[in-house]
Amino acid sequence: MITFSLNGETVSVDAPPTTTLLDWLREDRHLTGTKEGCNEGDCGACTVMVTDQTGAKALNACILFLPQLHGKAIRTVESISGPNGELHPVQQAMIDHHGSQCGFCTPGIIASMAVGHLNKRSDYNDVLAGNLCRCTGYAPILRAAQAAADQPSPKWMKDDIPAVKTHPFLPENSDDLAAWYMAHPGATLVAGATDVGLWITKRLQDLTQVAFLHRCRDLQTVEVGETTLKIGAGVTMATLLDTLKTHHPSYAELIRRYGSEQVRQAATIGGNIANGSPIGDNPPALISLGATLHLRAGNDRREMPIEQFFIAYGEQDRKPGEFVEAVTLPKTALNLRCYKISKRFDQDISAVCGCFNLMIENGKITSARIAFGGMAGTPKRATHVEKALTGQDWREDNIRKAIPKFANDFSPLTDMRASAAYRLRSAENLLLRYFHDLNGKDTSVLQVRA
Repeated sequence: MITFSLNGETVSVDAPPTTTLLDWLREDRHLTGTKEGCNEGDCGACTVMVTDQTGAKALNACILFLPQLHGKAIRTVESISGPNGELHPVQQAMIDHHGSQCGFCTPGIIASMAVGHLNKRSDYNDVLAGNLCRCTGYAPILRAAQAAADQPSPKWMKDDIPAVKTHPFLPENSDDLAAWYMAHPGATLVAGATDVGLWITKRLQDLTQVAFLHRCRDLQTVEVGETTLKIGAGVTMATLLDTLKTHHPSYAELIRRYGSEQVRQAATIGGNIANGSPIGDNPPALISLGATLHLRAGNDRREMPIEQFFIAYGEQDRKPGEFVEAVTLPKTALNLRCYKISKRFDQDISAVCGCFNLMIENGKITSARIAFGGMAGTPKRATHVEKALTGQDWREDNIRKAIPKFANDFSPLTDMRASAAYRLRSAENLLLRYFHDLNGKDTSVLQVRA
């Protein structure tokens, strides 16, 4: 039995473990304010507020499974207004500033704004990047968010988290998970469900054995050492972003473009690594940093350079019953730069993701680690380019001499996101961009210059 709070009422649900919150809200509870748009976590029409011990988050209900909500509190758009019909400040501001037109996207926008308001967020573009609106052009919505900012959060927005008993699909820590997973090595592990959720909503898969990992708090820690950061596999992209801002600002900017606010609050670094996607945004950065991956199977643990984890497309070096436990990376890397090329700037999948980490001493390149996503069947280092650069003077002509070596490192595919030729040319140009970036030139793609 799954127990959580819904709009202030404690409910217990006996349903298949892969029932999504969106389907349950609309079909079982007839709370139809939460809309189904894309059904894959992109449009934000289904956004709800979810509160647990770590605070309130805006999440996509379409890719949230009910067991992920066990012991949490959910607030839908129907309960963002007060018990006597009082409007929340963001609702009133949306009226005052004409922020709603056709209205289909508005419930999700209100939910995102209400969570941002509760958390005193002022980065409205980021808060609302996961909510698509094709009517307003966003300007009146952003004005409404800013207008409501100084209003106090209504007292009814404080949700109590219900006391619950542990559900058998919900291990309390990594020890419980390790024992269970060894006994069920064919099971699916679900952390944020931003990937697995689409197996259900798009592929219509039926998962029979599932473990939901959100209660494994020991997998959600960040250990800051003297020279390293050890990131638990259950750390969300939102928490990772806050951590990286101080230590690796370019990597942090890459994560700021990872999905949307709703996705970053759910997706985990372990999931992004373990699924082995050739276009996952974290692996190129981690490979360029020389990160170490920590794996666990039962009571046995092992570690490896992260680039060795990716063997071939859809194949990783992971034994039955083994899971990603953490990843360790250097605390600082002053010359690390991460560049993402995608059709949309926000909330899009990479066509090419390139990460560069060169050591330059006395004007000479002493070492090079360069990694790409979207250029092969796995995230991969550009070893021929690295070799061509190492030992050379830090000059543009030497950078240009190394560029043809990309053709020795990569034979990219053509697909719906980019052609092979485009990908290869983009990788070549990103190396030049890196050179100019480190030399202090403005290389932001958000800057328009004559």
